[in-house]
Amino acid sequence: MRTGVIAKKVGMTRLFQEDGRHVPVTVLALEGCQVVSHRTVERDGYFAVQLGAGEAKQKNVNKPQREHFAKAQVGLKQKVAEFRVENEDALVPVGAEISAGHFIAGQKVDITGHTQGKGFAGAMKRWGFGGLRATHGVSLSHRSHGSTGNRQDPGRVFKGKKMAGHMGDRQRTQQNLEVVRTDADRGLIFVKGSVPGSKNAWLLVSDAVKLPLPEGVPFPGAVLDRNAVVPQQEEPRLADQAEAVEVAAEETTIVEVEVATADESKEG
Repeated sequence: MRTGVIAKKVGMTRLFQEDGRHVPVTVLALEGCQVVSHRTVERDGYFAVQLGAGEAKQKNVNKPQREHFAKAQVGLKQKVAEFRVENEDALVPVGAEISAGHFIAGQKVDITGHTQGKGFAGAMKRWGFGGLRATHGVSLSHRSHGSTGNRQDPGRVFKGKKMAGHMGDRQRTQQNLEVVRTDADRGLIFVKGSVPGSKNAWLLVSDAVKLPLPEGVPFPGAVLDRNAVVPQQEEPRLADQAEAVEVAAEETTIVEVEVATADESKEG
């Protein structure tokens, strides 16, 4: 069991496969997903990795959280989540930033998030009720949910009765979603189909619990190397630039055009 990641939902698009088929995908972005702390058996009774993602303002983070992030030598995070791991070998070092290469194409993942909120909704929209008759005998209450209770016994409405109320904004987990492609350079994960939540919502992405871990998956995880030196192209020196300009000038041919005067044109 590996750690998951905290990702932000960017939106939906489609990707074209090699055989010409296009697949609808949801784009998930990793924004500074770093390890903040560990949970160990000796201290906490279980093994887990605490991650933080996003960049928060100092005024929105209280003092204990600021000290917690400072101890791990990471920036202030908007979202913090915890992922259980199997043993001590699956603990990613504190301060390491997880890459999108943590998942591979074709892998199945479970994604947890909060569904889109619909506000206060009636019984027909919320539960799919058919409503009352739309003929005579029913006056201005065609979309009501009808009776809710019984007689004097029990004399109350049972808990859990399907009625009007707040719809959406519930934590839901979508299981066995396929990872179509990953882009480690830009920190993007492309998942087939839709995922819970609206745009810019934080999601928890982890390995599918109902399926075995595929071969080739990095263990304990794929980490970005911020100290890697990127080779840069050397700019040409001024002398080389001047020599190139001289060569270009020599290769340029000048064509002389004779312009006839007005008197010569009359004589012709």
